[in-house]
Amino acid sequence: MRYLVRDRMLAFHEEAWVENEHREKLFKVNRKLLRLRTTFDLVDTRGNQVARITKKVLTLHHTILIKQDGQAVGLISKRAFRLFGDRFKVRLRDGRQLRIAGNLWDREFDIRHGGNTLAHISRRWFTIRDAYAVDVMNERDATLLIIVAVCVDHILEDRKGERFTNL
Repeated sequence: MRYLVRDRMLAFHEEAWVENEHREKLFKVNRKLLRLRTTFDLVDTRGNQVARITKKVLTLHHTILIKQDGQAVGLISKRAFRLFGDRFKVRLRDGRQLRIAGNLWDREFDIRHGGNTLAHISRRWFTIRDAYAVDVMNERDATLLIIVAVCVDHILEDRKGERFTNL
């Protein structure tokens, strides 16, 4: 099933909507700034929290913790320096380790496990700035895969901003 993530940028608040292929809104990603840690809340259309995503600030690697129902379900980290191997490391509570592979510069990448593609993330077909598709192959893990895609996209945006502010 295809999901669409549309970002809306505001002065002190950032939000994104996740829609299904029929353009029905499913989740809202609220980013809360002005905190020691950057947090995102994924909420459904009724305002119920589905997940909390917390970015740890003072770390060598970008590290994001995903919690559902108050329990950690995943950890995503981006290696600051990489000669070989994957740039992102995704560990889930159930023991699975996911791979993020593809063209990260153009935001065309897959989320994989054990040689199988679980989701494909693409900005290719969208003329709208800050919109991308998440094609999920297994609906059972759809919410978690959408969260991972949002986290990876956020880390890539942060890194892009850091390059320009350090000039």
